[in-house]
Amino acid sequence: MTQHQSTQTMKPATAAKKLGVYLDATPADFQDGVVSRAELNALRADPPQWLRDLRRDGPHPRPVVAAKLGVSIAGLARGGVTEALTTEQIEALKEERPEWLERERATQAEVRKEAARIKKRNAERAEGDG
Repeated sequence: MTQHQSTQTMKPATAAKKLGVYLDATPADFQDGVVSRAELNALRADPPQWLRDLRRDGPHPRPVVAAKLGVSIAGLARGGVTEALTTEQIEALKEERPEWLERERATQAEVRKEAARIKKRNAERAEGDG
């Protein structure tokens, strides 16, 4: 008896998330189809021009916007940023340095500092136990 391996596919939204792009900005044929694991790997290995353009210029999804601004996704929401932003808009925000952005960056820095402290403490405890 032979087994047939089924092709693993995903919804366009999932593929866009894995590629780090905003789904609504992708071509219609990408949005309307399904993406196989092989197609996703091919897009990652040799991105077509539309994907390179989206990654460079945007609009970018919130996780990418948050990372580029150095804040959390919740921090974006607190700052009133609920839409996808282009690279140009992100750069403009960085230059303007609004109060909410500075506050959220400081908060994010504290969160990272605390996470590093906890990681170090846990490593020291694990060393002591061993």
